Amino acid sequence: MRLLVTGGAGYIGSHAVERLCDEGHHVVVIDNLMSGHRQAVDQRAAFEEFDLKDQPEVERVLRDHGVEAVFHFAALSIVGDSMSQPLRYWDNNVSGAISLLAAMDKCGVEQLIFSSTCSTYGEPKQMPISEGAPQLPINTYGQTKLAIERMIADYGCGNRSFRYGLLRYFNVAGCGIKGRLGEDHRPETHLLPIIIETALGQRPSVSIYGTDYDTPDGTCLRDYLHVDDLVDAHVKALAALPETPHLVVNLGAGRALSVRELIDAVQRVTGVDFPVIEAPRRAGDVPVLCCDTSYAKAVLGWQPIHSDLEHLVQSAWRWRQRHPFGYDDSVS
Repeated sequence: MRLLVTGGAGYIGSHAVERLCDEGHHVVVIDNLMSGHRQAVDQRAAFEEFDLKDQPEVERVLRDHGVEAVFHFAALSIVGDSMSQPLRYWDNNVSGAISLLAAMDKCGVEQLIFSSTCSTYGEPKQMPISEGAPQLPINTYGQTKLAIERMIADYGCGNRSFRYGLLRYFNVAGCGIKGRLGEDHRPETHLLPIIIETALGQRPSVSIYGTDYDTPDGTCLRDYLHVDDLVDAHVKALAALPETPHLVVNLGAGRALSVRELIDAVQRVTGVDFPVIEAPRRAGDVPVLCCDTSYAKAVLGWQPIHSDLEHLVQSAWRWRQRHPFGYDDSVS
């Protein structure tokens, strides 16, 4: 197929581009490189650098490449920033999605896989979280993603030939099993790479925010899904659209790991006994977030195979050993 990947220079998008190129698809990437890395984009893909809000340029790319389906990853995604800069998040995330959908409408592109988030659920009262849980986001990032979900669904009601998948991620972690792609955010806010940077001596310590939660070891529990398993679900979601034209799926590993478990695993894999500081709880952190994966497995025929704790940590450590300062200062 001829596919567009927005945000294809980012962490998840770049892994998706590699997989799609491996499968022989014609792939074009749109990314403004605000947070992505040009080095991460597979050389087999065409690359277009501009802002997704530029609708005429999006239309040009769709037409020039004869795009048949779109994977939409591009977004600002740091929760704390979204609360301090809400207008920036509404403008970038929602305006960008409006531009994309309008361009698709004008060019007759009728398949979309959208990168959404479990943040749309807010603070659920029941675990694990199923697709039918109330969507009550508590931060601006989650609000923007929910707004885009509703816009896509509304557009789908008015255009019966339009098919879409709304994929709500839990915590994505790890680096590509093939070893070329990794995780490199600026600034880094994800727990696993922060722990690994501590093991590399790039941070003085790693902090545990709250050790008195009602969990087995007192620290927060989160559902971590390996990025390659996540990409596999996207490929399967696109394949499922002919049978399930309005697809809504939660994506996680289906089991939760604690902050302390993740730290212990990095120390075990790296052999580095770095300092760990116990700090007070952070406002807004919930004790447990875990995904109900039963629907994803049933409708997609999907099974995460790389998301056990050892695979997550080993893949992330292997990439950071070769790229200690990320894409821009690699030793390989």
